[in-house]
Amino acid sequence: MSDSQRFPVAAHTLAYLAHRNAYSREQAVSSSILAASIPTNPVVIRRMTTQLAKAGLVATCSGVAGGAWLLKRPEQIRLDEVLRAVNGCAHLGSAPVGAKGCPVSQAIPRAVNDAMQLANAAASTSLSRITVADLLKHVGETSEVCPAEKIPA
Repeated sequence: MSDSQRFPVAAHTLAYLAHRNAYSREQAVSSSILAASIPTNPVVIRRMTTQLAKAGLVATCSGVAGGAWLLKRPEQIRLDEVLRAVNGCAHLGSAPVGAKGCPVSQAIPRAVNDAMQLANAAASTSLSRITVADLLKHVGETSEVCPAEKIPA
């Protein structure tokens, strides 16, 4: 998965787990169901949930009956935590090392890296005001069943 997709996939994963009320091992949602909701490959989801687990946001269990579940309520999961769990604004890249002897090449990489740190801080500040519960407010009330929920567990 590209770096630019890590945060949206992570946020979607957490929102889907909250939507499914997955708060215990017995309520775990499989990577195939999560992947169908996004849509992406289950391997992408397993990698993502590993990162989210390291951040203390979800727990996972592998195997045929495996899956992921939330360790926090959606009101307690701020999107800046999610951003940090997937390595921040990594999709902005990093400045290449400059050519020796060129004054521009010697100064610009540090200046670009400083700018990217400012962007990451600004994103984190903005996202700290939004929770997974806030994302779920955009899910309309409907009787329709998500196609992902039709996949056998």
